[in-house]
Amino acid sequence: MTDYGLLFRELAVPRLVGTPNHQKVREVLKRELRARGFAVEEHAFSGRPARALLGTPAMINGINLIAHRPSGRPAVRPSVWLVAHYDSKGQPISMALRLIGFGMLAVGVLALLIALIPALVMLAAALIIVSQNRVTDNSPGALDNATGLVTIFMTLDQLPREANVGVIFPDAEEYGLVGARALAADHRARFTDAAVVNLDSLDDAGRVTAFLHRAGGVGAGVAEALHARRWRWLPVIVDGIALAPATRECITIMKGNWATMRIVHRLSDTTGRVRLDGAALVAAGLARVLRAQ
Repeated sequence: MTDYGLLFRELAVPRLVGTPNHQKVREVLKRELRARGFAVEEHAFSGRPARALLGTPAMINGINLIAHRPSGRPAVRPSVWLVAHYDSKGQPISMALRLIGFGMLAVGVLALLIALIPALVMLAAALIIVSQNRVTDNSPGALDNATGLVTIFMTLDQLPREANVGVIFPDAEEYGLVGARALAADHRARFTDAAVVNLDSLDDAGRVTAFLHRAGGVGAGVAEALHARRWRWLPVIVDGIALAPATRECITIMKGNWATMRIVHRLSDTTGRVRLDGAALVAAGLARVLRAQ
């Protein structure tokens, strides 16, 4: 029986793309997938990081992991892909403060036409916040996104081995969905007739949120099983956004609250503050839906 707490601690280490820890975590994921009978394929890619991130390389090289259980029928592809990015990043500011900064920037630009001085003050404050949108390697990324990784293994362990479910662990999500964009471009045929369930940051506290990128029966079933709030748009950047155009349906599942956003990308995003209650809840609901497929 898998010790999920031990696995969580193996995965929740600073693992910025290209670092030794990043490679170690990839090997742990391959080990766990193979132990469950999955064949694992590495998809190497290169891409440009998001322009909003400061101090990044001109190009990012990463490796996506694509896994499925061999069926003996090459034409048969998984009907559902479970997805969770495996890289992490640190930043001088939290996700919560970054959202505030970009929100102030947008409001400040609009306010220039109404009240010049207050608008300029707001823009100056926003630019100070946004200028801290730099990438470091000092966050263990327990919540974001070791919780998503562990949840996938919890889910797989509750499914029969013949379940037509594949797994994708995208890379370089933290640089602006670089790995997911490469997957959608290079492996589009894998997703055309499939549902994608992306898992990202599953805290113990807070409600479950279903970000509905492309609606469908699987996503609706998962959202209902988890009593999730359903949204068509959210001010977050997740791999589901990049994968959705290539899929039959696509949903991202998150769980947390405002306190969660104050932890993401920070040094304090450690295993010590996560019991994996949220991961277990999501895994149980997801497994119930997938067993009925």
